[in-house]
Amino acid sequence: MSAIEIYDTTLRDGTQSEDFQLSVPEKLMIAEMLDALGVAYIEGGWPGSNPRDEAFFRDASQMEFATSQLAAFGATRRAGVTCDDDVNIQALLAAKTPVITIFGKASAFHAENVLGISKDENLELVSDSVDYLAARCDQVFFDAEHFFDGFAEDRDYALAVVKAAAQAGAKRLVLCDTNGGSLIDLVQRGCDACAAATDVPFGMHAHDDSGLAVANSLQAVESGAKMIQGTINGYGERCGNANLVTLIPNLQLKMGRQCIPEASLQSLTKMSRTVDEITNHMPSPRQPFVGRRAFAHKGGVHVNAVMKDSRSYEHMLPAAVGNTRRVLVSDLAGRSNIVIKAREFGIDLDQQHPWTRAFLDRIKDLEYDGYQFEGAEASLRLLMEEARGQRPFFFNVRSATVTTSVFESEDEGEGDKRSQDNRSHAEVAINVGDKREQAQAEGNGPVHALGSAFRQILQEFYPEVKRLRLTDYKVRILSSGMGIASTVRVLIRASDGKQSWGTVGVSTNVVEASWQALVDSFEHMLIQEGAQRLGQRGSDVGIDADAAAVSVGAG
Repeated sequence: MSAIEIYDTTLRDGTQSEDFQLSVPEKLMIAEMLDALGVAYIEGGWPGSNPRDEAFFRDASQMEFATSQLAAFGATRRAGVTCDDDVNIQALLAAKTPVITIFGKASAFHAENVLGISKDENLELVSDSVDYLAARCDQVFFDAEHFFDGFAEDRDYALAVVKAAAQAGAKRLVLCDTNGGSLIDLVQRGCDACAAATDVPFGMHAHDDSGLAVANSLQAVESGAKMIQGTINGYGERCGNANLVTLIPNLQLKMGRQCIPEASLQSLTKMSRTVDEITNHMPSPRQPFVGRRAFAHKGGVHVNAVMKDSRSYEHMLPAAVGNTRRVLVSDLAGRSNIVIKAREFGIDLDQQHPWTRAFLDRIKDLEYDGYQFEGAEASLRLLMEEARGQRPFFFNVRSATVTTSVFESEDEGEGDKRSQDNRSHAEVAINVGDKREQAQAEGNGPVHALGSAFRQILQEFYPEVKRLRLTDYKVRILSSGMGIASTVRVLIRASDGKQSWGTVGVSTNVVEASWQALVDSFEHMLIQEGAQRLGQRGSDVGIDADAAAVSVGAG
């Protein structure tokens, strides 16, 4: 089967997404990554629209691309202006890219009601612009904007537009579901009609307003499309564009259509998460193929089956796209979950041993009380070590006191305008071996103050804790019927700059729940760093290694 060209528009259409900004250096960095991934075309931006894109094309002209060709994007000339006098057309040529992509209206409604010109004049704009650019650059691609909506309104006119572009010298005709509202059957009929109307290869540009951008793109390939346009992680205006991170493995692994080099597939997960990191977005854990949950198993029946043969509950091997399998432990878990999870922590358990059953029961009891270990694997590991009587400890907390003061005062000269100030103060007492240490700290909240006071003491004994940073903090109310007296669960994610981990605390007091999660975060980091421990302890589940009986304590 023929290969499919991947045309990435992350640097152009992706930047039209809300809260998605890229500097010139960031655009250059992503362009390098896309080239390494092996996409056929990289749409760098619209050089006639803003200084940033003009700067990008200027700097990108000095780059050497191994696999990709750079494309500049713009519109057909304006009505009543020649191509020689059209500023945007000239900016496209000034970008000096091997590919220029221009869009024009493929909808009679848009030509007459949006541009305010006749259908014939719109055809002239398309034909004249493509012809002018084709004579001055290597390749011109034509994006038939609103093609499928136009096809549904006036089939003959939509096809007349793409035929005009083809006859003027366009090398690719890109059929656009610009509003993202087309269903698969309309995409099939539109693609089939385009394939019958012209011999020029066509492509697909889909938006996701109906949740069908990937499906419509796959249908276009089935109908003969040779090119697919999309963005990394599906970023784009409104609901986004077709997600290339989902499209590429579907095309290559499921449909047998080569898109990128085989070895590059294993970098898809890294590519997805790096783009999120550069653009300051949290990666979607539910994203197909590359999300943290894409190969996560929670139900005991599922885990047991996956241990025997991954094909039982996985549609492919996660390593094929650079992802990993994850086994979750919760009140839905079976002994298989505990055994696999323990192995990840370097603990070898016997699935048939009574300890495993007892620990599983303990986990279910804790989850019933409100604990959640799916996003708090560091707390789970500590609990597992503690249950085996082997949890390392590095300090003992004697006391922790937190006070928060809120002041509201009237601003001078501002009448009834008021300002609010609040500060939290924490006092912590900790034993580290035979040394008793105390510290005080201020913070913009109780958790901030607690963490600061705690760090003051620990960094004297364990300098590595200076690198610990909280990256996320979530509070969930568990017993909503009790209002502000409800039990809460606090989930914390922390990082040392290299790794990240999650911890959990549960209490009717949000500060105490936060404190539990904070202590687990510090202890987990010290274990990872191999810090000198003061001893080990056990509580919830105790077992004699030579005995078959297991006792479950009160905790």
